[in-house]
Amino acid sequence: MKRVPPWHHCVITGGSSGLGLEIARQLVPQGVAVTLVARNEPRLAGAAAGLRHQTPGANVRTLVLDVVDAAATRTAFEKLAAKAGAIDTLINSAGILVEGHAEQLTIEDYRAVMDVNLFGTVNACTAALATFGDSPGTIVNVSSVAGLIGVFGYTAYGSSKHAIVGYTRSLAYELEPRGVRVVLVCPGEFDSPMVDALDTRRTPENREHTLTIPKLSVEQVAAETISGIAAGRRMIIPGRRTRAAVLANRLLPRLSDAVARRRIARVYMGSERSAP
Repeated sequence: MKRVPPWHHCVITGGSSGLGLEIARQLVPQGVAVTLVARNEPRLAGAAAGLRHQTPGANVRTLVLDVVDAAATRTAFEKLAAKAGAIDTLINSAGILVEGHAEQLTIEDYRAVMDVNLFGTVNACTAALATFGDSPGTIVNVSSVAGLIGVFGYTAYGSSKHAIVGYTRSLAYELEPRGVRVVLVCPGEFDSPMVDALDTRRTPENREHTLTIPKLSVEQVAAETISGIAAGRRMIIPGRRTRAAVLANRLLPRLSDAVARRRIARVYMGSERSAP
């Protein structure tokens, strides 16, 4: 049997697809009550139906909510806790990805990414903490390898993920005396609708740069996230080669940068080079 944390009611933002949904898939058979949170009601209903089909009798709820709205998030979490029972775990997996050359991105692109990735995380954490009260709990914030190292084309996305890293690490110190565990998850790229959509439009430089870290399956990322939390880790980087790449960037930054720059240079602004 898979080792899972002793959770009772786990709320997962971004729960209609991708990593959030896969974490739910792996928790539900172990008897964990799950509430999936997302903006898209039909997709959310489909995700919940799939979980119930997978595990008959599964305790699965849905909450249609845009976590960018702070007031709505707090109200929704209060109502959820009153109706479904105390929330003891929050997994923040909601996120969007914008990629492109910095000079071509607009300030609206930056705001949109920060609104969902950072402020959505902050809003959900604040709302969940209000329901925790004096009880212990767990908060899991999903950042990215792009929150630990620079990646070509990710000036907007990487900024939001770096911000999540800083927020989560600071929050952990504040909440530890209250008995609330705060866990940071930093995966590399993995199979998901968000990455699949990016693959149809990403810049050649970003494609070349991200090839330095192998893409994982969403099943592996979810499994390593759950097992890492159960093992008491405060920071989880799924994938052995992904962890090695992050460690190399930290210990051998000049070498890591040289490798990345060499790969990017192969395709950098290739269309402009070939222009007459």
